Amino acid sequence: MSSTSATEFTGTAIGLHWIAAVLIIGNLAFGLYMVDLPLSPAKLKYFSWHKWAGVTIFLLSAARLLWKLGHPAPALPSSMPAWQRKAANASHHVLYLLFFAAPLTGWLFSSAAGFQTVYFGVLPIPDLLSKNKELADILRVVHHFTNYALAALVVLHAAAAIKHHVVDGDDVLARMLPFLKPRN
Repeated sequence: MSSTSATEFTGTAIGLHWIAAVLIIGNLAFGLYMVDLPLSPAKLKYFSWHKWAGVTIFLLSAARLLWKLGHPAPALPSSMPAWQRKAANASHHVLYLLFFAAPLTGWLFSSAAGFQTVYFGVLPIPDLLSKNKELADILRVVHHFTNYALAALVVLHAAAAIKHHVVDGDDVLARMLPFLKPRN
């Protein structure tokens, strides 16, 4: 258990949060950019980079979850209505679910499409499924919608944090951005 007070996240938790945020937002944007490109050697290279980022996000999410299990988040402000605390808790659970679901659906899609992932071009990651075009078509859609759900929840998460800082004046955002001071 961490010796950090109940009102602060550990430096490790903050670092893992922001590294994951940058990777996830970047990979979502990159995926949207590359998906409609015409087939070319560049697009195939981009797909490899996208998959490498996905594997990294999966591993980072596992590290974040393990850290979180040993270092619980500080309590939300007591001034926050109970329904908002419940919504925050639920949204964090769904975010973690999607942190794993997005890369897993991509891995399944890639496996069913017959394209093995070779992490950073060095470490072959075993396919989870045999090549199956019909299943690949379904998994592509599942992967896309999983990522759209993740993007929507990331936007909601950021908007809620900003609302807490600007409207409520509490320390919810400042806990993840220690250079900020609560408005109240």
